[in-house]
Amino acid sequence: MDIRLELVGVPVTDVDRARAFYEKAGFHADHDVTVNDGIRFVQMTPPGSACSIAFGKGITEMAPGSLDNLQVVVDDIERAHAELTARGIDVGAIDDRPWGSFVYFADPDGNRWAVQQKIPRTKGRE
Repeated sequence: MDIRLELVGVPVTDVDRARAFYEKAGFHADHDVTVNDGIRFVQMTPPGSACSIAFGKGITEMAPGSLDNLQVVVDDIERAHAELTARGIDVGAIDDRPWGSFVYFADPDGNRWAVQQKIPRTKGRE
């Protein structure tokens, strides 16, 4: 039996601000539907990903900013760092670890993301 993770809820305070941030980060808006006064569903997908995020009104009871270490994977951490920076996303310096190279950023509510290159960029340079 296959089990696929396809959607992760992200708690936010301002739906429009979150949508603008994730578009700026390069995510594609798949859905933005207001069901009624209590429910607005926004689904966005990172480029090349089979898993999306969802946020909105009436979507989750988690506190805004409570997600820590949502992780996406890239082939080239230097390119990811450069592209996110060029898009105006405040990312930290590249963090090289024995198990991969990372950059980190947070959305406007403080939900924290890790961007990982699985093979450390220092491998082979030693």
